[in-house]
Amino acid sequence: MKRSLIALAVSLAAFAGAIGAGGHGSAARQMTVNDAVVAGEGMPRTLSEFGFFADATAQIPSAGVTPYRLNTPLYSDGADKLRFLYLPPGSQAVADGENLLQLPLGAALIKTFAFGEGADRQLIETRVLLHRADGWLALPYRWNEQQTEARLALAGGRLDVETPAGETISYRIPNKNQCKECHGLNGSVVPIGPKARNLSPEWMDALQSGGWLDAAPELSASLPLWESRANVPAETAARAYLDVNCAHCHRPGATASNSGLDLRWEQTEPHALGIMKRPVAAGRGSADLAFDIVPGAPDESILLHRMRSAEPGVAMPELGKATVDEEGVSAVERWIEELR
Repeated sequence: MKRSLIALAVSLAAFAGAIGAGGHGSAARQMTVNDAVVAGEGMPRTLSEFGFFADATAQIPSAGVTPYRLNTPLYSDGADKLRFLYLPPGSQAVADGENLLQLPLGAALIKTFAFGEGADRQLIETRVLLHRADGWLALPYRWNEQQTEARLALAGGRLDVETPAGETISYRIPNKNQCKECHGLNGSVVPIGPKARNLSPEWMDALQSGGWLDAAPELSASLPLWESRANVPAETAARAYLDVNCAHCHRPGATASNSGLDLRWEQTEPHALGIMKRPVAAGRGSADLAFDIVPGAPDESILLHRMRSAEPGVAMPELGKATVDEEGVSAVERWIEELR
């Protein structure tokens, strides 16, 4: 909890700084982001060409680049993830209920993956999503050993890192096409993180009061803070986890839609969630179990079996995970145990 409050305070302070630099649409605003590069047609070779950071090594954003956090984040082997939003001058995001904020052309989402704390922190990669005239473009950038620059890594890459749990893994930076596996929806690349239900209400209030968001999103419920999951109903914590970690593929129109699973937060039909649903294909991943989720029986549920595995061909999610998320497993296990 302490860490989340600090992150939120930093986020709001940085946002206030961006507004203080000139406010929405002000000519006095101190802009260092290169809008022509963000919205242009090329693929910059280096991260610095965008101008997203005043100090990239320290991950201090430029004016107009706003840090944010997700209530329930996607697990990536325990990596620390630093998230930023950039909106071009004079533009505005549009609220769409509890779903993704609709971001204008020229907007960018920036996410840096890092391991280690303090002076030992190692920046691994920064992924950028650029909203251009022909749609969203996802590009991965890999940091050099000196931590001074990140270069475009269209082919992805691998490097050994030690996770916070003390495991040494071969961390995989996805290639450009693999980005589509999580960000693909109905043939297009889309953002998957900044859904209104998974963002801090205080952060969105600040965005709206600064003129960067058209209205306060109408929320039926926000996803819980992950560090507070023990204080919310088991179903709430588990469904939030599945929505964030699995639903970008397991939903209609996405890459795993043929599984028949729909793990979105808004899905309420038990069979679509996998409860007493048979898998579409039997194989090693099913471990000879009959149903995706068996109420009251985590050990008989394929969904949990795959979450508990780090073995290629069995593990879920297939990308971005080399280790088992024990906390995520516990949250989903608790929910299945309570199902009747």
